[in-house]
Amino acid sequence: MPFNLSNLGFSVKLLFSAYLVVIAVGYGVAMVQILFTHGMADGKFGLSIEDIVYSYYGNRSGTVLESKLNGSMKTKAPDEERFKIIQWVRDGSDEKTFERDIKPIFEQRCIMCHNSEAAVIPDFTKFENIRKRAESDQGATVSSLTRVSHIHLFGIAFIFMFVGIIFSLASGVPSKLKGAAIVMPYVFLLMDITSWWLTKLNPNFALLVIMGGGGMAMAFVFMLVVSMYEMWILPRKLPFRDRRNAITRSDPPHDHPVRGD
Repeated sequence: MPFNLSNLGFSVKLLFSAYLVVIAVGYGVAMVQILFTHGMADGKFGLSIEDIVYSYYGNRSGTVLESKLNGSMKTKAPDEERFKIIQWVRDGSDEKTFERDIKPIFEQRCIMCHNSEAAVIPDFTKFENIRKRAESDQGATVSSLTRVSHIHLFGIAFIFMFVGIIFSLASGVPSKLKGAAIVMPYVFLLMDITSWWLTKLNPNFALLVIMGGGGMAMAFVFMLVVSMYEMWILPRKLPFRDRRNAITRSDPPHDHPVRGD
């Protein structure tokens, strides 16, 4: 009998379903995280082409500090203090003025996260790190793109490998469609990562970022829905051993010849 999602054992169905649910929740949290990081790059809530451009290509008419203070860091300080930092940046980011007027704001609002213990975000206990962010906003750095690219390539590839293994056991999907659904996340993943680097060079590639991320999400939702449907809503046949036991129990008893003495 064919081995598919509908005739799996109850425990295996629970295992597969629990994995898919956790991955779905993780995917949702990742979308929220994107909204609160890249989605605030232009100072407005919600993901747009401008957000993608500012995140990867940068807002080259301004500075990183100004972009962050008007975007994802907008809620971290009162407007008066934000404007004070922005004005200091526009005036040339002088170190003496920083020590007198700006440093107390950083110590109160920023150092709690941006310190020497931070592994990813810059250390703002050092003036030279702040000064770098007061220069023209060139978007994501090559080092940060390299780090995030390899994390996404390895991590997401593993996620879709296991999702694809589960989905490959679906019996109600044509083989060509099934193959396309399994391969598409990897195609869109490569498109997504490549488009980050292309947008870093030219903002016209920003649309590819949204297409890559959206394509991955659609492929995941399709495989998730089909897999859960076949496991729990559309059971096919009983496993062979249960069918054989049912037939055996329903067979009438046979008459056996009695051996004479």
